[in-house]
Amino acid sequence: MGDGNHTTGATREPLLLLVHRIPFPPDKGDKIRSFRILEHLARDYDVHLGCFIDDPDDWQHVETLSQYCVSVEAIGINRRLATLRSAAGLLRGLPLSVPFYASGKMQRWVDETLDKHPIRRIVAYSSPMAQFILDARYAGYRRIMDLVDVDSDKWRQYAERTRFPMRQVYRREWRRLTDYERRIAAAFDAVTLVTENETALFDTLSPETVDKHYAIANGVDTQTMNPAQAFENPFPADQRPLVFVGMMNYWANVEAVAWFAEHVLPQVREAAPDTQFWIVGGSPTDAVLALDKLPGVTVTGRVEDVRPYIQHAAVALAPLRIARGIQNKVLEYLSMGRPTVCSAQAAAGLAARDTAPIAIANGESETTAACLRVLAGDRAPGDERQYVLEHYDWGRNLSRLAGIVAGASSAPKVAARG
Repeated sequence: MGDGNHTTGATREPLLLLVHRIPFPPDKGDKIRSFRILEHLARDYDVHLGCFIDDPDDWQHVETLSQYCVSVEAIGINRRLATLRSAAGLLRGLPLSVPFYASGKMQRWVDETLDKHPIRRIVAYSSPMAQFILDARYAGYRRIMDLVDVDSDKWRQYAERTRFPMRQVYRREWRRLTDYERRIAAAFDAVTLVTENETALFDTLSPETVDKHYAIANGVDTQTMNPAQAFENPFPADQRPLVFVGMMNYWANVEAVAWFAEHVLPQVREAAPDTQFWIVGGSPTDAVLALDKLPGVTVTGRVEDVRPYIQHAAVALAPLRIARGIQNKVLEYLSMGRPTVCSAQAAAGLAARDTAPIAIANGESETTAACLRVLAGDRAPGDERQYVLEHYDWGRNLSRLAGIVAGASSAPKVAARG
């Protein structure tokens, strides 16, 4: 794409930002964080953005990015061809995500942009984007890698929950991606992650680069996710809805809702027959759509606005059994002031977790009991929204990012509690 209409300042320094998925609209986990980082960097730098588009609907948003960037290179991904490249990467010893995003066109744009502009600083979001600036010839640039999560550990969790032959595939990806993440950390000047727990885990995986690891927590748009706004109730008046919100083609979400619908919901409905489990989110897989046939389950698919579903939920759910980093859905539930039941895995990255106003439950019996307690009016102590306001302000949590990007020696190891 060509140059945008972003107005540059006379003393502003150019910066290259590489993101694996177009950071707009900020309507799901990875795009929320990448957009906020872009927005924050654009305050101080003239940003040149390189990104990929894997959803045809997202092409309409490229022009919007000109408000934040002086130039945007958006490249479409053919998922079928990208998957074939990933399979070929098996023979080269690469993690599957690296050849998936391999692009000669992106590489040429990166090199041409670096040649054309006096760029000294590069920020890459998500490990596959490191491949475009990982070679030794880029060592003269200050390179920052936002891993977000220790993605390799997610594949370890997948391997533990699957059988042969996929267990072997997941184990291979775990090992290859761990090696790749360590290689990035060795080459780059700093690595940022979304929570202290993720940072501590990466410290153990890459102890030789521990001084480069920083925790920068996510935030919540508390103006948008505000319970003071009155939304029309989307649920039937005779139901008490249990609500899960998320992209429903993401494996961890699919596994979580299937487990809850099949193993927990029947027990909840036995004690509270007026409850209904609502699965709210776009791109539901066939496995998710099949859940709609179960008693007490409704699958909505994509909705224009998730806030009415959250605001009128009797219980907001995050029963994830595989989770990394921070769960934005949990933060949004709390920002909307809703009583929340989530697994220990989904709560692991929360700031001040021991005092967070959530009900943590694992397993069928615990999760059933937690849902029934909330339905009976027994909410976790504390103010859900106040907790978010104290710990998850985007401006505060990203305030140290400029210091890390600039190379300020005073940048703290932990930029925000999270």
